[in-house]
Amino acid sequence: MTDIKVLIIDDSAVVRQVLSATLNQASGIQVIDVAVDPVYAMEKMNRQWPDVIVLDVEMPRMDGITFLKKLMAQKPTPVVICSTLTEKGAKTTLQALAAGAVSIVTKPQSNLRQFLTESADELVQAVRGAAKANLRRVVARAPVDVPARLSADSILPPASVAMARTTESIVAIGTSTGGTQALEQVLQELSRVCPGIVVVQHMPEKFTAAFAERLNHVCEIEVREAVQGDRIIPGRALIAPGGTHMLVKRSGAQYHVDIVQGPPVSRHRPSVDVLFRSVARSAGSNALGIIMTGMGDDGARGLKEMRDAGARTLGQDEESCVVYGMPREAFKLGAVERELPLEQMASAILGVRGHHR
Repeated sequence: MTDIKVLIIDDSAVVRQVLSATLNQASGIQVIDVAVDPVYAMEKMNRQWPDVIVLDVEMPRMDGITFLKKLMAQKPTPVVICSTLTEKGAKTTLQALAAGAVSIVTKPQSNLRQFLTESADELVQAVRGAAKANLRRVVARAPVDVPARLSADSILPPASVAMARTTESIVAIGTSTGGTQALEQVLQELSRVCPGIVVVQHMPEKFTAAFAERLNHVCEIEVREAVQGDRIIPGRALIAPGGTHMLVKRSGAQYHVDIVQGPPVSRHRPSVDVLFRSVARSAGSNALGIIMTGMGDDGARGLKEMRDAGARTLGQDEESCVVYGMPREAFKLGAVERELPLEQMASAILGVRGHHR
């Protein structure tokens, strides 16, 4: 097996040095070149094309988003965004994911040496995941800027949905690499009669708020970053805040979320395993669990616990995944009742309302 050839594009010499050292120490990865900006990078890429590009989004001469759009139009290549952990950086990075980047790694604004020890593994995993990514799925979803779809909500809030019975269904979704585009596709197809939804998308803190805001802008249902005690109600999707775990709790006839600190689980915080286990305990057969595109195995065990507790469970099929990692592990464990292409997930969610075995 040949090494994954990586090109690093960043205007900071220190960042280029730190990222190169980190990746070159990992087995099976070789940094073939570095560039100060996309214009230099393109000259170098004409001589030797990389398997994966690690890209800063804020750079002189040509910003990362413009470069990404050109790259995806000319010769689609897996890109890992390396962005600073700021509110402004979060919005730009979401644009990058929408333009075809595979995943995000955050870099600190100071203390890059500490980053080496703390985030080295994350960077290496992101590059390995990108090298395996099914870019046909990424590029196929390169989005257009969708105008805000205004409804009567812009004038007055919708009538609150009364909970008619204690068997209200809820849907729990877990996803990682490739998930931002996949979630956008699924949630955009849902109407306000859909069951309440809870989502763990592996993302750094600060990024999930911008992501939820973007989805809320293009979806008919309400999408927001979850806060402690939020109720799970029909027509609403709650996204777990980056950097914390999200659990589902039941109180009488109502479900709500519990946002908790704690160590990473299955190497992630938020963790899909944590969410799914809480759903298995609180909702049992009143739930539908869905595991979608992503690297690694977070969520596989939790989905098995949901299935054992009587919940329906779905996995995204290999063909429609950007990275068929998490769904594959869940399938191997016997956690997945059936696999579906991404295009059929929304109708499966709409069909679950009030449906029990």
